[in-house]
Amino acid sequence: MNNNSNSRILLAIVLSLLFLIPYMYFFAPKTEHNDANATIAKASSSNIAQNQESDKIDSINAPSNVNISDVQAPISTDNSKIITKIESSNIEINIDNLGRIASVFLKDKKYLQDGKPLSLLDSNNLKPLEIRFQNKEINEKAFRMPYKANISDINLDNGNTELILTQDLGEINGIGNITIKKILTFYDNFKYDIRIELNKPLEYFISNGARPVADSSAYVFKGVIIKKADNKLEKIEEGDSLKGENPIFNNAKFVASVDRYYSTLFFNENGFDVIMDIDSKENLLSYIALNDSASFSGYIGPKNYQELKDISPILTDVVEYGVITFFAKPLFLLLEWLFDIFKNWGWAIIGLTLIVRIVLYPLTYKGMMSMQKLKDLAPKMKDIQTKYKGDSQKLQLHMMELYKKHKVNPMGGCLPLLLQIPVFFAIYRVLYNAVELKDAAWLLWIKDLSAMDPYFILPILMGATMYLQQRITPATFNDPMQEKIFKFLPLVFTIFLITFPAGLILYWTVNNIFSIIQQLIINKIMEKKKIHEMEEKSVKN
Repeated sequence: MNNNSNSRILLAIVLSLLFLIPYMYFFAPKTEHNDANATIAKASSSNIAQNQESDKIDSINAPSNVNISDVQAPISTDNSKIITKIESSNIEINIDNLGRIASVFLKDKKYLQDGKPLSLLDSNNLKPLEIRFQNKEINEKAFRMPYKANISDINLDNGNTELILTQDLGEINGIGNITIKKILTFYDNFKYDIRIELNKPLEYFISNGARPVADSSAYVFKGVIIKKADNKLEKIEEGDSLKGENPIFNNAKFVASVDRYYSTLFFNENGFDVIMDIDSKENLLSYIALNDSASFSGYIGPKNYQELKDISPILTDVVEYGVITFFAKPLFLLLEWLFDIFKNWGWAIIGLTLIVRIVLYPLTYKGMMSMQKLKDLAPKMKDIQTKYKGDSQKLQLHMMELYKKHKVNPMGGCLPLLLQIPVFFAIYRVLYNAVELKDAAWLLWIKDLSAMDPYFILPILMGATMYLQQRITPATFNDPMQEKIFKFLPLVFTIFLITFPAGLILYWTVNNIFSIIQQLIINKIMEKKKIHEMEEKSVKN
């Protein structure tokens, strides 16, 4: 064989490094859309009949001759006046005179930005609770007539209070007098209940709002997640090329606009119909389509797994890790279990690293032993390569005979590394996406495991332990250039990962330390084994 084990290890490491950068872009799930016209035609007759016999939310899809993109918000001269302020020790929510959530501020210490409450919403983007009517005359009037609130200030620390927002649109030609009520109950866990009451059935759309803009991190999913009727997730990322009619998802369990850490969403376990505005693909907008009074719930805040689970188990799917979610979610649950034991996310990460190393130890041990054997065979391998340099067939044949004679698997040294790559990416996604790590201190200078090490101590320590691991690991380089590149990898990784969250660097550093300990033990075992073999040889002679 021309390539030795180290060349494969080098290739695996370089590929994993190259894979990390485009991972979030190229592996984002693609959207599969319903045929809107077919769905509407089917739903229009069935939903109305079902609503008369069911306790489920009354819902209807947008008619086939209307595009949600055409139902725009008319320009208003006074649409930013705050009429109600909802406040607690954790959150501040402001309702404007069009009955929308105009702004949200997280006040908890872990979310503060430059010492100030964190703003979740962009004032120029679509706001949660904005209603758009299919009838254009009603729609234009709805954006001119202000809502009236039954209360101007609510303090959630004193308990939950019902907020009633009323909009009187007056007389509409051919329809009569129209009155809309939004009855809202906010809770201190960022959840709110919504009841829409209309005095006449009307077809309309209500939005959960554009995604939060509190985090500008790259390499994370930003867009809309929909839990469909079959419990599968539909993920539509910003920038996806959406073609045809606006996608419609019937009887969805939730629709969530998300960034790395935060979400604004609507949910109802009985389901509602979600429609996407495809013309807004750079800032995806989602709505639920209704035709009468309706009740459902909303949430706006951090994607904290346990808090979402306490509100409704279906909301845990809002916390997603891309195509590797099936593996990453159990790792997060294990990490959370360890946190319950250690009461510190840093020690929980170290505990997780140890468990992963123990699980992979049998394969790691075999791989390290295989690398040691390959090192011992290096002189014989070099002789064969020199002898059959011009004959690749004979070279391969004699190499295979050498491996077979000494019971060596040339791929054995590479396998443990290859197995660690998906584990690393899963842990990377968990640690990078977990809002639980925000403002979570470990010890000494590490005050926030979700942020980079301010003094670069952990990245330097990671590079140093990687270099030390490399030094004590058996190597059989025949190519000097390959050896030089391999020696530079610790420096490359240190520079590349220097701005990554401290929690991720902590995992990698501790993983290196455990690898060093394992390698030292195996080196000791191999040394004793060689001494024993030499003693047996001398006795025979």
